[in-house]
Amino acid sequence: MPRKQKDGKIKLKTHKATSKRFRLTGSGKVVRTKGGKAHLRRKSADRVKALFAEMVPVKGRKIIKRVRRLAPNMKP
Repeated sequence: MPRKQKDGKIKLKTHKATSKRFRLTGSGKVVRTKGGKAHLRRKSADRVKALFAEMVPVKGRKIIKRVRRLAPNMKP
């Protein structure tokens, strides 16, 4: 016997890689972490290493749109 279909909307799933790479600020901006933090940082200055910890706002309008579509339930 076939299953009876549920009424209502389809449940949206979050793209996990997107939710790990991006965050939403309280004002709704999409921010990202900087790349190049994994290794080969021994010879960089302490000031440069400290700058890697900052979150940078995403500038591209299309990228922001894609992030919001991939992670619809992302919270600030």
